[in-house]
Amino acid sequence: MDNYHNKSEQIRQYGAAMFHKLQPAVRFIDKYRHAVPLIIYGIIYLAWFSHLEQTVTSHYRVIHVALDDHIPFCEIFVVPYLLWFAYVAVVVAYFFFRDKDDYFRTCTFLFTGMTIFLLVSTLWPNGHHLRPYIMPRDNVFTHLVSMLYKADTPTNLWPSIHVYNSLGCHIAVMHSNRLKSHKGIRIGSLILCVSIIMSTMFIKQHSAFDVATAFILAAAMYGIVYRTDTLLNFYHNLQQRRKRKPEIG
Repeated sequence: MDNYHNKSEQIRQYGAAMFHKLQPAVRFIDKYRHAVPLIIYGIIYLAWFSHLEQTVTSHYRVIHVALDDHIPFCEIFVVPYLLWFAYVAVVVAYFFFRDKDDYFRTCTFLFTGMTIFLLVSTLWPNGHHLRPYIMPRDNVFTHLVSMLYKADTPTNLWPSIHVYNSLGCHIAVMHSNRLKSHKGIRIGSLILCVSIIMSTMFIKQHSAFDVATAFILAAAMYGIVYRTDTLLNFYHNLQQRRKRKPEIG
């Protein structure tokens, strides 16, 4: 009997020790559990987009407006175009660590537009014929554009996610209470946002139609996400339910 109690006590002590060791990991997971939706959506988006890139290759609606013919090819704009990836990542990461409310707004804005883009590309395959057949110059920027062209097909364009997400990130920066006093960051965000939008047309990645419709979609989502507290209140209610402990009758 004594052996049984000794073993039970050893097991209890071992369990208590393991529980104590795991507490930092549990606290870390609980603190950053809001990363889960971002990770899940990222996997879904990349898989869906990759499927579209592989399947939409020839049979698609060509997007073109008259303004496209008056926009010159300017390879230096490949720089802000590529900076878009860092711009979106930095903005999302900043709010992830510093402000959960702004993080929720930003992700809601971006994810909704990106999902609409995927649905449009799936139901209405689209592309353009704007890219130059031969690069007009030979320099480091045209080489970067050529590499970009090889990695990204001229399909699945409407609305432009480069434009939409840039607008979403800049709106998030401008609406952040934490960044209100950081004038340099706000101005820098505006300059980068405008440069990225221009780059989509100057390196012939998008038609002006893609850009215009991205603005329209962003305006609609701005009204839903930032002009009403409905979605934010829903988020807060979910958080309160999660934290609320069940009552013992």
